[in-house]
Amino acid sequence: MDTPFQWTKQVASHFGGTRNGLVISWPKRIKQTGEVRSQFSSVIDIVPTILEAAGVKPPTMINGVKQTPIEGFSMVYSFNNAKAPTRHKSQYFELMGNRGIYEDGWMANTSPLKLPWAPPAIGKATPNPDDFQWELYHIAEDFSQANNLAAQNPKKLKEMQAAFEREAKKYNVYPLDSSLAERADVRLRPSLTRGRSTFTYYPGTIRVPEGAAPDTKNKSYTITAEVEIPKGGAEGVLITQGGRFGGWGLLILDGKPEFNYAFSNQKQHKYRIASNEKLAPGNHTIKFDSKYAGPGMGKSATGTLSVDGKQVAQGKIERTIPLRFSLDETMDVGQDTGTPVVEDYVKKMPFKFTGILKKVVIELGKSGLTASDEKALEEAYKKLAAVRD
Repeated sequence: MDTPFQWTKQVASHFGGTRNGLVISWPKRIKQTGEVRSQFSSVIDIVPTILEAAGVKPPTMINGVKQTPIEGFSMVYSFNNAKAPTRHKSQYFELMGNRGIYEDGWMANTSPLKLPWAPPAIGKATPNPDDFQWELYHIAEDFSQANNLAAQNPKKLKEMQAAFEREAKKYNVYPLDSSLAERADVRLRPSLTRGRSTFTYYPGTIRVPEGAAPDTKNKSYTITAEVEIPKGGAEGVLITQGGRFGGWGLLILDGKPEFNYAFSNQKQHKYRIASNEKLAPGNHTIKFDSKYAGPGMGKSATGTLSVDGKQVAQGKIERTIPLRFSLDETMDVGQDTGTPVVEDYVKKMPFKFTGILKKVVIELGKSGLTASDEKALEEAYKKLAAVRD
């Protein structure tokens, strides 16, 4: 919540969902300390402020590509002048159909049809943005948006709606999309990986979103890495997806290959299948074979780790993730750009592989889900997406 402002996170139309405090300290340039500035500013003003403070002009061309202008206004003008007129005159806001427009001390907002704290409306139609009701506030005198003036001043409201229309067209806000569950479901996005079963990756492939990575959930799969170990040994991440709060990783730690699976960040939900022997210098093929114990979602799996065709470790992963590894973690090859799957290498992040990683191949088996499982999975995805924010 954001008292005394209306609404909260997920509702971009009102200050309760957008307004945050900002503290700026610059002893050499800002002489008045402990003062408050009331000029309207937006998060898009941060970069222009830093550039002016540093005396840097943004480039108009980078590597032959013409750059779009940096939007926003530097806040440096207000540092030593509390009464300086506001330079940021107009700013739109939009998230899932919730809209707001600030202009010269006025704010027009739509009232949300979906409450962020309400139970997910599974199976119901997505609210139509045209049905959102508009409100009007003179925030120069009513900073917390407590007095709705839409009925008393319909002319000003229309003027503000026209301002939103202008800004929305200028900054490509349209078409409006008030959905949440659908846009949070990565399976609905365009993907080159969907429908494929074999994937080959090379070092330098990092930050691959979950929707574009091989889907290892609820099925058997194999991960095969071809490496060259130099004299003196090597260690590091070969491939990983997700991280501390859910994910997996094939890596070499202290010269020994191992596979780690994190169902959650709890110790009892961390599973390790590791070799006791260090890899000798030379070329090696490291393979992890996961056999899924379906049918059903999130079942256990038996993992077998082998080196050059010889089994070196085997273990059971009691619980597997059925829906989503993470909203913000990705898949990385040859290093780990997110959080570690196990804490053993947290101080070595991004734990780049110090040997030569030639390639990694992932092969997916058939789904371990029945038709009824698939239907249950669809409902689970919708609920997950609806409550996640």
